Amino acid sequence: MTERLYSTDSFLTTFDAVVTDIQELSRAGGQSLWRVALDRSAFYPTGGGQPYDTGCLIATAPSGAELTAEIVDVEEDDCGEVWHHTAKPLVAGTAVRGVVDQARRLDHMQQHSGQHLLSAAFIQVCGARTVSFHLGEFSSTIDLDVDNLKTSTLEQVEEMANRIVAEDRPVTMSVVQRAQAESLLAAGELRKLPPRQGDLRIVTIANFDRNACGGTHVRSTGQIGGLHLRGLEKVKQGLRVEFACGLRAARTARNDFARLTESARQLSVGFEEVPQAIHRLQADAKQAAKHTLRLTNELAQYQAAELVAQTPVKAGLRLIRLLLTAARQNDAAYAKLLASKIAAHAKQTAAVIGWQPDDAAAPATVVLSRSGDLDLDCGTVLRSTLATHGGRGGGSKDMAQGSIVAEKLAATLDELAAHCQASIAAT
Repeated sequence: MTERLYSTDSFLTTFDAVVTDIQELSRAGGQSLWRVALDRSAFYPTGGGQPYDTGCLIATAPSGAELTAEIVDVEEDDCGEVWHHTAKPLVAGTAVRGVVDQARRLDHMQQHSGQHLLSAAFIQVCGARTVSFHLGEFSSTIDLDVDNLKTSTLEQVEEMANRIVAEDRPVTMSVVQRAQAESLLAAGELRKLPPRQGDLRIVTIANFDRNACGGTHVRSTGQIGGLHLRGLEKVKQGLRVEFACGLRAARTARNDFARLTESARQLSVGFEEVPQAIHRLQADAKQAAKHTLRLTNELAQYQAAELVAQTPVKAGLRLIRLLLTAARQNDAAYAKLLASKIAAHAKQTAAVIGWQPDDAAAPATVVLSRSGDLDLDCGTVLRSTLATHGGRGGGSKDMAQGSIVAEKLAATLDELAAHCQASIAAT
C-alpha cells in the first residue's frame, strides 16, 4: 500500500517515490488515461468531503531528459490503494519526483480545518450537528441537523470561530486504536467516528474540538485565515450553510464587493442605499405588473368584441379561428385569456386559437373555448385531436388547452374548427 505522506505533514508538496504499478484506465480517440500507484505519495485522494490534489510526477532519464506527467485525479480503490490519474504512462520501477499544486492544497487545508472549527462552534452555540461536508471548487458547505437558525445564532457562531482563529490554537494529528476512539466518543471527547475499522487519525483543535479525519489540515487555527458564513438554505436533511475560509474568503469578499459596487453604480446610489433602491424597484415592478395585467384584460376584451362583431353565425355556430404569434408580443397566457373573453362575449360561439412561439423548436399552444349555450365538450375534442398529431392537452367542457409541435399547428387548428362545425351541425 502507498505510504500516505500527507497524513503526517499536510504542508509537504514535493517528494520522491517509485512507481509500483500502472494500469490503463480508459481509452478515447486514441488517447489513453492511465492510473499510477506509488510506493509513497503526498497526493490526497478524494474522500471525506475533500477533493483530490493535482500536480505532476516528474521522471528523469539517465540522459537528464525529464518526462512530466500531469496528475488530473487521485482516487483510493476499495482495497485502500491510492491511484494517480495521468495521460502519460510511467513504467513500474521508475523513480519519480511528485509535485503537489501548493495553492490548491493550501486552499483545501484552510477550508477543511475551517469546517472542523465551524462544526464544533455550531455544536457549542446551539447544539446543531454536522451531518455532511462538501468542499467545492468555489464554495464549501456543511449540512446541519436542524430546521431553522436565527440570524443572531449564525453571527454568534461566526464570531466564536473567528475568535478561535485569532487565538492561533495548535491543530495536531494523532493515531489511536479503534477501541480508544470509541472510548473517547462515549466520553463526549470526540465529535464522531467513521464506520471503518482499524487505527484512526484524530485531528485536534486545542481545547475546542477533536474529530476523526483523514484529510489535510493546517498546523494552527491562525493559518485558517478567517472564516466567513456566506449563505443558508433549507435542504432535505436540515440546513445547508455555505462558508469560505482564508484566501478563498478574501477572494469571495473581493468579488462580493465588486458586485455590490457595480449594483450601486447601476442604481445610482451609495452602497448603504442599495437595499432601499432594490425595494423601490420591486414595488415599482409590482405596480407595473398590475397595470400591465389591467391593460392586457382590456385589450383581450376589446379584441374579443371585435372578433365577435366581424364573425357572423353560420349554421348555428360563430366559429372564430385565430393564430397569434410571439412576434406580435402575444404569449400562451394571452391566447387563453382571449379565448375565455370570446366565449363569455356572445352566444353560439366557439374559439379556436393557436399561439406560435418565436423558437420553431418550442411547442405551440392550442386553446379551444365555447359559449355556455353550445353542446360541445372542449376537453374531449381537444384531447382527441391533439392525440392524432402527437400533442397533449385537456380541460373542461367550456375550455381546454394543450401543446403541439409548431409545424403541425395550422393543421391542428383546421381540424379543431372542423370538429366544432361537425358537432354543432349534428345537434
